[in-house]
Amino acid sequence: MKCVIMNTRVSIIRCSDYSNVKNAIKESLDLIGGLEKIISPGKRVLLKPNVLAIRPPEDAVTTHPAVVSAMCELVSEVGGVPIIGDGSGITRPGSTSTSQAFKVSGIEDVASRYGAELINFETYGYTEVDIPGGRQFSRLHISKAILEADVIISLSKLKTHELTLYTGAVKNFFGIIPQKSRKQAHILEDRNRFGEAIVDIYSIVKPHLAVMDGVIGMEGNGPSNGTPFFAGVIMASYDCVALDIVASELIGIDPLKVPTNKAALSRKFGTEHPEIVGTSLKDVQVRFKSPEGGTTAIIPPFLMRVLRKQLTVKPFINTSMCAFCKACVLNCSVHAIEEVGKSLKINEEKCIQCYCCRELCPKDAVGIKKSLLLKILTRSRS
Repeated sequence: MKCVIMNTRVSIIRCSDYSNVKNAIKESLDLIGGLEKIISPGKRVLLKPNVLAIRPPEDAVTTHPAVVSAMCELVSEVGGVPIIGDGSGITRPGSTSTSQAFKVSGIEDVASRYGAELINFETYGYTEVDIPGGRQFSRLHISKAILEADVIISLSKLKTHELTLYTGAVKNFFGIIPQKSRKQAHILEDRNRFGEAIVDIYSIVKPHLAVMDGVIGMEGNGPSNGTPFFAGVIMASYDCVALDIVASELIGIDPLKVPTNKAALSRKFGTEHPEIVGTSLKDVQVRFKSPEGGTTAIIPPFLMRVLRKQLTVKPFINTSMCAFCKACVLNCSVHAIEEVGKSLKINEEKCIQCYCCRELCPKDAVGIKKSLLLKILTRSRS
């Protein structure tokens, strides 16, 4: 199924805090054509927030519950039936985190308040589908909730990302596949191949709209270990790729260096030059601190091949902070994290630097270390 694109407008609206977020979202939607264009009475509308991990709203890891709440109200006002769904990562042996992440993020309370069905993709079930033209996957298991919905809306969070530099409306759909498939995507190692894998997933869903929570985003070592950063915007578009193009530029990242943007554009999804409505981009542009793990994206491929061993960003486990919960062990697709006595250690020969261990560590006990040459190169750019 190809993505449904109404037009290539991207709206930007200032929003100083979450108390006024509904008005900001309503204004952003009106500027591109409104919800009525995609929602008719009785339609099941799946709201897909970013619920990456068990983190409270103030950490800026997950889509803020006020954004989800506002969308539940707005969908209901046009006669749609709001549904909320996502699938996050595993955080401890024998347990999945999505249900707890819904609770801690405040999104469970939102669903309860509006009587919205809350779907845990991990337990709802998956359907295997073909991916026509897939570049990394030929078949994938997709959440049944995605396939059953009449309308799909991406509610992403404005964040940097250690592997893809930026994460937004398109990468938000990474949560619709099971853990095994996510690990297979991460094991690709090369950031551009990973971007193609994300777009393989995106190519078989049918997002009708993207609304981005950019009131407080995350800079630095996103998507979960960065620092909250006030950007003060709400963004919306019927075109997820167009929104990501504008949003990455808004935070100071070259849109064409973002692997998901490049992969999507190469397959004729979205547009490189969308029309911006509302607040002008130059009036709200900020510069997010770049992710340390993503700095290797600035190195040309031929030089990377030559200097690969001298240009490294490797994760390591801070044993003084580690709670020995083994979340990193469970999520390491290449089994690079080993038990050494009563502590954990990353086997550098096996590690492919996908940063899953950093994303899902509940104690932030996974740090990163740069090689000397990379420290020199990145220092010269700062």
